[in-house]
Amino acid sequence: MSVEVLSAGAGGIRYHDGADVDPQLSPRPHLTVATKGGVAATAVEPEDHLHHLGVSVAIPDVNGVTFWGGRTFVRDAGSQMLPNHGRQLVRSRRIDAGRIEERLDWVGPDDRPMLDERRTIVVRDGGDGIDVLWSTRLTAADGAVGFGSPHTNGRDGAFYGGIFWRTPFPTARVRCAGGEGTDAAHGSLSPWLALDGPDASLVATTGNDDMPWFVRADGYVGFGPAVAVTGRRPLAAGEQLHLDLRVAILDLPPLDPAAVARRLGA
Repeated sequence: MSVEVLSAGAGGIRYHDGADVDPQLSPRPHLTVATKGGVAATAVEPEDHLHHLGVSVAIPDVNGVTFWGGRTFVRDAGSQMLPNHGRQLVRSRRIDAGRIEERLDWVGPDDRPMLDERRTIVVRDGGDGIDVLWSTRLTAADGAVGFGSPHTNGRDGAFYGGIFWRTPFPTARVRCAGGEGTDAAHGSLSPWLALDGPDASLVATTGNDDMPWFVRADGYVGFGPAVAVTGRRPLAAGEQLHLDLRVAILDLPPLDPAAVARRLGA
């Protein structure tokens, strides 16, 4: 099932429930986005990484269960296809014009709930583009959990996991407050991030000021605030983790990405 959440010019935003996603891709709801000019700004199940689903909450390691999909990086063994794929099940959903509210269960391969998620997504016409404001609260539903990433499991630099945005861009110019290029942005706590593709641009900001940006623009272009970087992130039973990502989808590269990021926070 998919539903249009916003129509803007030749573009807009659709929300997909993920029910038809292959189990080995860790099924989960996700957004697809196109600019006002009609240019795609998300990729779903691209050939290079079938488990990338537009914009979604995807974490590679929750107590050893992958909610990222595909292979799992195992220390001293590399990437392995394991029978450890979880999925996100919708318990309740409300969709109004420009707003989605959901409650989801994150369940492991044994169907045991691990996390309870309360998700709110607001989409709006930003004037020069389209804005997506995504907020998620994860609660440890059945005992303590630990969040990991390939980086925490031994693959240097691969600390992806959280709210993740996969673009269809073959390459992108990357900018942040600290300079230009992925070397400046990847692992930074920049208050904003800009990725300029050939025909569309994205400006992102986050309230998770303790989560460095994961940014990749070589091989594929994707980004998001990273949950587990310097080590595994523990979550005690009943404790909550808040995830936040706000993105402006533009047809043209902005002259002042910081100003766009400030608008997203308004």
